[in-house]
Amino acid sequence: MTPTTTLREARAGRASGARRSLTPRGIRRVRRVRPARRLRDTNLPYQLLAFALFATAWELYARARGGLLLPGFGETVRATVTLLGEAELWRALYVSNQALVLGFGIALGVGVPAGILLGRFRTLERYTDVHLNILLVTPMAAIIPLLVMWAGVGLTSRVALVALFSVVMVIVNSRAGVRQVDPSLIEMARSFGASERRVWTRILLPGALPAVMTGVRLGLGRAVTGMVLVELLMVSDGLGGLILTYRGLLKAPPLYGTIAIVLAEALLLISLARWAEHRLTRWASAHQDQEPRSRTARSPK
Repeated sequence: MTPTTTLREARAGRASGARRSLTPRGIRRVRRVRPARRLRDTNLPYQLLAFALFATAWELYARARGGLLLPGFGETVRATVTLLGEAELWRALYVSNQALVLGFGIALGVGVPAGILLGRFRTLERYTDVHLNILLVTPMAAIIPLLVMWAGVGLTSRVALVALFSVVMVIVNSRAGVRQVDPSLIEMARSFGASERRVWTRILLPGALPAVMTGVRLGLGRAVTGMVLVELLMVSDGLGGLILTYRGLLKAPPLYGTIAIVLAEALLLISLARWAEHRLTRWASAHQDQEPRSRTARSPK
C-alpha cells in the first residue's frame, strides 16, 4: 500500500463521515397530515353528530307528542327551504339587518375607545363604573317603553336598542384587555424613553387586541338578540314581525323556519367574528401554546 493510496482512503473516510453527520439518525422525516386525520382533530364531526342526534330526537318527539304547534324536523326543513324562495323573508332580513348593522357599528365606535380609555385611566373609570354596572344588570326589555317615548317607533329606536344591547360587552372586554397588559412592559418602555404614543401603539393596543376581539364577538351575539327582541316587543316589523304573523296564524312550520334562519344568521356572524379574531390575534394563540411547553422544559425531572 502506497502512501498516496492511504491518503486517498483517509480523505474518502472523512468525506463519508461528513455525509453521515449531515444526515443524522435522530432527525425524523416530516410527514404530511392526511385530510381525514385533520378533519378528525377538529370539532366538526362532534358537532355534526350532536346535530344529528338533536334532529332525530326532535323528529321522534314530534311524531309521538307533536301536533298543530310542533312540526317535525323534516317538515321544518321543507318550510325553511320554501321561505328562502319568498320575497317576504328577504324584505324582513333587510329591515332587521339595517338596525343590526347601524346599532352594532355604533356600539363598536363607542365601546372600543371607551373601554380602552377606562382601562388606561382609573380616574375616568371612577365616574363611569356605576353606569356600566347599571347597564349590565338592567333588563333591556324594560328600556323599550322609554325608547318609544323618546325616539318613537322607527329605525332610530331599534338602532338605539341594538347598540345598548351590545355596547356593554364591548366596553367591559376592552377595559379588561388593557388591564391585563403586563405593567412591567410599560415600565420597561418608560425606562427606555418611550413616549405615551409609543406605549399605546407598541404595548397597550396589541396587548388588548385579543380581549377586544372577544368583546366584539360577544357583543355581536347580543346585537342579534336585541335586533329580534325589539321587533317582537316594540315594532312588529322585520323578522320579529314575521314571527308574530306566523304565530297569530298558527303556522308552525314557517314559524320554526323563521327562527331557524335567525339562528343560522347569528351562527354565521359569530363564526365570521371568531375567524377574524384568530386572524388578527394569531400571535396570542401561538404564545399561549408555547407557555405550557416552556413550563414543561423548565420543570425538574
